[in-house]
Amino acid sequence: MLRSDDLPLAIALGANLPYADAGPRQTLLMVRPLLTVVVNDWAAVPLRFRWSPLFDTTPIGGPPDQPRYWNAVVVVHGLFTTPSNEAAMKLLGELHQLESQFGRQRSSEQRWGPRTLDLDLLFWGEHRMEHPKLVLPHPRLHLRGFVLEPLLAAMNQSSNWIA
Repeated sequence: MLRSDDLPLAIALGANLPYADAGPRQTLLMVRPLLTVVVNDWAAVPLRFRWSPLFDTTPIGGPPDQPRYWNAVVVVHGLFTTPSNEAAMKLLGELHQLESQFGRQRSSEQRWGPRTLDLDLLFWGEHRMEHPKLVLPHPRLHLRGFVLEPLLAAMNQSSNWIA
């Protein structure tokens, strides 16, 4: 059961390049337990996770010949503290570290180009922020079916809690 002061947080996951011996779909499956640990450690409180299924999607933007993506969203519940820019930036740093563990090199990639792992913070309750590295809520969330479809699937899960 959700409390009325619960401030859900949503993270989008995507990949369309293989990492090591794993294809993009397998990468998203492998990152799930690691992402759970990262977010739980960041929050320092027990959280509940609602995961969308994996979606096979067409790339939007970037080079026209890039491979198809696998996308998912996790909605995290159990955060009851007031969101802050500092905490959001700390989580973003943790997400970027996890991306780099899966071979992503942000400094050398093309915008909207292929990647081994993409983790985007979509929203944290009603928190609003504008920073050169992070805007909340995600400014293009409403334009991206490859995010909206998994987000709606995760939000509509009534019994897909993973602690």
